[in-house]
Amino acid sequence: MGCLAWLRTRVHPAVVCAEIASAFYDTGLQMVVKERCSDNSTTTEEDQQKAMSNFYMTYTMLSNLLPFLPAYFLARYGDRGFRKVPIGVPLLGYLISRTLLLLVILLELPIQVMFGGAVVYGLCGGYSSYWAGVMALESATSQKERRSLRIMGIELAYGIAGFVGSLLSGHLFQIYALGDKNGAVLVVLCIFLYFLCIIYTFFFLDIPGTSAGNREHRQEGNVGILWNIVEYPRSFNTVIVLLFISAVLYDIAVAGGMEMLMSFIEKEPLNWDAKQVGYSNAAGFLIFFTSFFGVWLFSKCVGDASMIMMGMVSFAAGIYFMSFVTATYMFYLARSLTLFALIPMPMIRSVLSKQVQPSSYGKILICLQLSFTLASLIYSPIYTKVYQSTLGWLPGFVFLLSSIITVLAIIPVSIVGCKMARQEGYVSIEGD
Repeated sequence: MGCLAWLRTRVHPAVVCAEIASAFYDTGLQMVVKERCSDNSTTTEEDQQKAMSNFYMTYTMLSNLLPFLPAYFLARYGDRGFRKVPIGVPLLGYLISRTLLLLVILLELPIQVMFGGAVVYGLCGGYSSYWAGVMALESATSQKERRSLRIMGIELAYGIAGFVGSLLSGHLFQIYALGDKNGAVLVVLCIFLYFLCIIYTFFFLDIPGTSAGNREHRQEGNVGILWNIVEYPRSFNTVIVLLFISAVLYDIAVAGGMEMLMSFIEKEPLNWDAKQVGYSNAAGFLIFFTSFFGVWLFSKCVGDASMIMMGMVSFAAGIYFMSFVTATYMFYLARSLTLFALIPMPMIRSVLSKQVQPSSYGKILICLQLSFTLASLIYSPIYTKVYQSTLGWLPGFVFLLSSIITVLAIIPVSIVGCKMARQEGYVSIEGD
């Protein structure tokens, strides 16, 4: 009973269930898009690659643009004490949009119908609202000194679920049951899991009325209030701006590279099937394990900014090597170099949450997610066009581009590290 009561105060079950469903959906969508883009026997591989990358570009832009206003208002509503709303409403949108994929498979509808799915879950807040809501909930129910590890803990649960879901997805996609349609069973299971997430979030998740963060804020007293008034506008806002710049650059590098990777692994010389696509997605989720243990280990000896830079260097090395991948073993070698690539984003969210009052957790985190949305409107078409134009001489050129942008993202973080070190030294002297 004690374990069940503890679970009801954690968002982990919903995150795990939703990510397994998401892994099922990602593999299903990738394979359906590949099948529909190669239906015509006269289609060349280059034409197929262009059709697939154009689909993902439009789909990504719709998915990222439409949640802009809904996600912000959901975050504000969450900061007023309704922490379930920014999490549950996007899950409902996911459920509806995944149902459309099932209809595309069963009724053999055009793949462009999935743009309607992107519109639906975008208007429900999309991933921007969902993940910012989860991070705000974790920030509001954790103490500052343990917040980085708590946030990495939720990322670890997310990664385990994605790893398991990705391993199963390729096998489930090939099961024929509903009208002999490839992928129907996979998508049905995906829809069922999202339904369970919604039920858990709205009816079983029990959020404590008073968060650790709020208790800390009340205990600061008049001295703490004066510190906030004097210091936040001058130095902490600079830290926030630099962290935003670094996060946006890193998101461009990661999201842009991974978006093109979906098309890259389905062309020659790799040309993977559903099982191999599932395995490659699972390999991507292994970094959740290694990144969590990296934070657990390195947090004892280095600061937050140093860990962020370590993660960025790890990704820069791996994505650079990915540029020259021509065989399966080379792909997994490139993946192995990105052991700590997940560390930067959770750590940036953790540092950001420490710079604002608890009542602003949702707003600062949703602003971060929405900055990623604005960036995607620029990088998604650019990455797509660069990938299409370099297919003939170096298909992995976009990964070189990601590596360069990651190196640029390290610069603002290094400045933040210096500022935080000076602030900590100042506080230490004052304490003495």
